Amino acid sequence: SVLEICGRINLSRSDLIVGIGGGATTDLTGFVAAIWLRGVDWVAIPTTLAGMVDAAIGGKTGINSAHGKNLIGAFHSPIEVIIDLNFLKSLSERDKNAGLAEVIKCGFISDPSILKDLASIELDFGSLISKAVSVKGAVVSNDFKESFNREILNYGHTLGHAIEMDSNFTLRHGEAVAIGMIFAAELSHAHGELSSSNLELHRDLIARFALPSSYSISAWDSVYGHLTRDKKNRGGKIRFVTLKSIGSTDRLEVKDEAQLRKIYERIAK
Repeated sequence: SVLEICGRINLSRSDLIVGIGGGATTDLTGFVAAIWLRGVDWVAIPTTLAGMVDAAIGGKTGINSAHGKNLIGAFHSPIEVIIDLNFLKSLSERDKNAGLAEVIKCGFISDPSILKDLASIELDFGSLISKAVSVKGAVVSNDFKESFNREILNYGHTLGHAIEMDSNFTLRHGEAVAIGMIFAAELSHAHGELSSSNLELHRDLIARFALPSSYSISAWDSVYGHLTRDKKNRGGKIRFVTLKSIGSTDRLEVKDEAQLRKIYERIAK
């Protein structure tokens, strides 16, 4: 294991660990750096779009378990994040689009100009990455350990993580989050917060980048089981980040399984 290697090479606090790869790699690297000697320095070099705009930014590190996604982890920021746009050339269109789901999220929760940029014929990835990183950086700097405001970065992730687990990770993280955003938008709209036009904007952007917007109706029982183990839950209630309008977020806690099933049926296939 990585920890065994750290011991074998006698990694000390004057050393650092470098994580080069996608989100799973940088998450693991940061977690190892957090627990080895109770904390050593680390550097993140994300090679995927999702890693550049999300996973490597903000100091959340962790690994999955059989009981849920990212339930084992620590807050431990890298001393530097190196973003090289040349890595994007190695990505498939599917992986780029999956990464764009996190960019879309940043547009909905904080910076509407991102949504406008995403409507352009030619995407400026440098600008989109910079804007998405700025959104996350501003949120994290005010709430590093997710006491409240940092939760907004989980928009679309509550159902998204549950679907990701149910699919046994055959779906990309961004693909699952895309479905989760449609669900969160439907939930927001059903509670009288989000307008019909902004709900439709979710569907339009998700479709534009060939991201999924629905999931199997027969998977609900399994998906709901994963929802009940989400790390944001409080007092037996499933906690969602919702939207009042673009750039304005809210929270909704739901205990009624039937209510969630009804919303899920709107996006199921």
